Amino acid sequence: MTLRIAVQMDPIASINPLGDSTFALMLEAQARGHELGYYLPQSLALRDNKVSAEIAPVTVTDALKGEHFDLGEASRQDLEGYDVVLMRQDPPFDMNYITLTHILERIHPRTFVMNPPAAVRNAPEKILVTEFPELMPPTLVTRDRAMIHAFRKEHGNIILKPLYGNGGAGVFFLQEGDHNLAALVELFEQSFTEPFMVQKYLPDVRKGDKRIILVDGEPVAGLNRIPAEGEARSNMHVGGRPELSELTAREREICAAIGPALKARDMVFVGIDVIGGYLTEINVTSPTGIREIKRFGGPDIAVLIWDAIERRRA
Repeated sequence: MTLRIAVQMDPIASINPLGDSTFALMLEAQARGHELGYYLPQSLALRDNKVSAEIAPVTVTDALKGEHFDLGEASRQDLEGYDVVLMRQDPPFDMNYITLTHILERIHPRTFVMNPPAAVRNAPEKILVTEFPELMPPTLVTRDRAMIHAFRKEHGNIILKPLYGNGGAGVFFLQEGDHNLAALVELFEQSFTEPFMVQKYLPDVRKGDKRIILVDGEPVAGLNRIPAEGEARSNMHVGGRPELSELTAREREICAAIGPALKARDMVFVGIDVIGGYLTEINVTSPTGIREIKRFGGPDIAVLIWDAIERRRA
């Protein structure tokens, strides 16, 4: 099977090929003989109910940054001429992101979009996770100041974060007795139009925040991310140290509980975050971690993802 694949992503020159999951997917697609095209989200267009983009043929090489890709000449092409579109640009999950899902929904599933745009739009990571309150730490989603202060009074140490951020940006750890909560809520009110997420702080984060990758709703590997000294966030973007980690019985229980919901939404590639046996996020927009998992001796998840996509195209 030879597929025509268009990759909607951030500028390919700016990515770190050693740790980029989109790049890993491109390498595997190329190794299978598939045809790769690359385009930026801002080139997407909808006219007369046809979806097009400025797509350039691309070849990728498993090499250092700057030597990892070669682009041909871009031209405007109808995306229905492709078999697969990988929707892989990073959040923020804002109105621009939502609009792009509406546009791509016009071609899916005739052209298979991963993950399906309507499912991504209706299940952003910090909202989808709230469907499983029994698996989560105490969590509040609101802009209501009184409820935030009451939550803090009840739980002491808390985490305050934007609802649609990514990569650990804007995540704050507030210890009991810290007098900055009111000022921080005011800053969030000025910076974000949507509600905020407040969670009970989990001390087990010092032992790691585990990213578990699920393919077609089934767990395939876990990557524990240890926060840097003096840092409450474990994201690799901010210095978290990754290490391969076997799944615990509790983590398999979490995966078994959420797997059917992911399958029902036809989510091929999902990454969940687990701290101390609690589910904190379900990442469906542009999950990461597959390069690190392979580097540390885990499975080649790009192979599993393309197997799943090819089954759909067959």
